[in-house]
Amino acid sequence: MTIRTKRIYEEPSPDDGRRVLVDRLWPRGVSKEQAQLDDWHKEIAPSEELREWFDHDPERFGGFRERYRDELADRPELVRDLLDSARSGTLTLLYAATDEQHNNAVVLAEYLDDRLEE
Repeated sequence: MTIRTKRIYEEPSPDDGRRVLVDRLWPRGVSKEQAQLDDWHKEIAPSEELREWFDHDPERFGGFRERYRDELADRPELVRDLLDSARSGTLTLLYAATDEQHNNAVVLAEYLDDRLEE
């Protein structure tokens, strides 16, 4: 039971387990072959409104985290699929953002970890 986050621009690794892109938009400059995805869950990404409000501003990350977690609570079927993957092995949540600490994949990984502990 491991949940990881990783930039999609990093080389895929056998240790990644199930690789799932969790961004709404396809990352620039990455082909489907390079990505080596198992799935693309664009529906689990933050809403367009929330993404635009956050605008990758680290000072807004606390508010972003809270609002995104609320959105995730309204999508139990999408969350369940990722939880099932995490329970059966390694799940790597892929994202395109350059900030490795302040992005939706980090919040999603925290949210999934919390659900696993329940």
